[in-house]
Amino acid sequence: MRNNGKIYVVGGAVRDALLGLPVHDKDWVVVGSTPEAMTAQGYLPVGKDFPVFLHPKTHEEYALARTERKTALGYQGFAVYAAPDVTLEQDLSRRDFTINAIAQDDDGTRIDPYNGQADLKAGVLRHVSAAFSEDPVRILRGARFAARFDFSIAPETLQLMRDMVENGEVDALVAERVWQELSRGLMGQHPARFITTLRECGALAKIMPEVNALFGVPQPPLYHPEIDCGIHTMMVLDDSAQHDYDLSVRYAALTHDLGKGNTPADILPRHIGHELRSVALVKKMSERLRVPTECRELAQLTARYHGDIHRAKTLRAETIIKLFQSSDAWRRPERFALMLQACASDARGRTGHEQDAYPQADYLLHALSLARAVDAGALAAGCDTPTKIPAAVQQARVAAIQQFVDTNKKEMQ
Repeated sequence: MRNNGKIYVVGGAVRDALLGLPVHDKDWVVVGSTPEAMTAQGYLPVGKDFPVFLHPKTHEEYALARTERKTALGYQGFAVYAAPDVTLEQDLSRRDFTINAIAQDDDGTRIDPYNGQADLKAGVLRHVSAAFSEDPVRILRGARFAARFDFSIAPETLQLMRDMVENGEVDALVAERVWQELSRGLMGQHPARFITTLRECGALAKIMPEVNALFGVPQPPLYHPEIDCGIHTMMVLDDSAQHDYDLSVRYAALTHDLGKGNTPADILPRHIGHELRSVALVKKMSERLRVPTECRELAQLTARYHGDIHRAKTLRAETIIKLFQSSDAWRRPERFALMLQACASDARGRTGHEQDAYPQADYLLHALSLARAVDAGALAAGCDTPTKIPAAVQQARVAAIQQFVDTNKKEMQ
């Protein structure tokens, strides 16, 4: 570049390459240049708060080296200084973790002033400097990286995260940013690490108190009392990741048992059954975090019906039909199948049952196919009045499933 500017690839691209992972996007930092020099070369300015530019051909982001100064609570309270005299080391010092503070120049030489490569090898997330505490999003990012890479948090970094929670920094987080990081954390290889990391630093009680309330609550006697409801939920969540289920299923896995937590009676009456309590709490948490509709709806359905689905082979044909109706399986069979995936993870989320099959899924999917195969048009044509059509269709669906239920019972005897 002109103006003696030098370009480095930084952050996640360098980190992932060192870990042997695919590199999808690259971020670049430009040292020793100015906004005028960048635009003169055809770069398109896009940064509102600091100078970021899009490459005229690749459209990758190029940011001028910068420093930041904290001016207010939250992740937006920063004053940014970007000028040709800002060094690469100064720019890297403002980054969150040492594993993200590694740069590489155009000849492949890596610049690693904060020993990020050593922490990569050790599987440790360590903050670069005390400036880490100025941005509460970094708590969420730390939890997300722990979930993605199965890394541990350095003790001093975990203490810094605890201090941030106690100082109220987490209270400044906005719902959209929390969901953005939560959704990415849930899609990690070890999503339970996202939750447990937040719990270790005290942030979970602030961000998702409904989930935090599950820890320490004993499982019902019929289940496995040696693990509490929180540990069970973490096992369910990790199972959903091991089976590569999509985001909506993983969110349902996280929230399916919220009603078992120690929710204060002034928030939710204790006499309400735990499944209905779970639905109410899922709705409340999802609204607060502005969870997308598809995730929210599947989570509420799973919270309400996972008990019935576990008992599928004992249900009467009429009850199975009600389950299909209540979950809108007629119009949304693909969503019903996703709910069955969440229920399968719930069943496997117990010590000694991690490899169990889940025959309830095939059972209900076959029952659904039989019910949906009923020819409603032909039944309608045979009815003398339109008002009789719904009952005729209902009766035919029940009959189809009843035959299946009876056959299954005979095979089990």
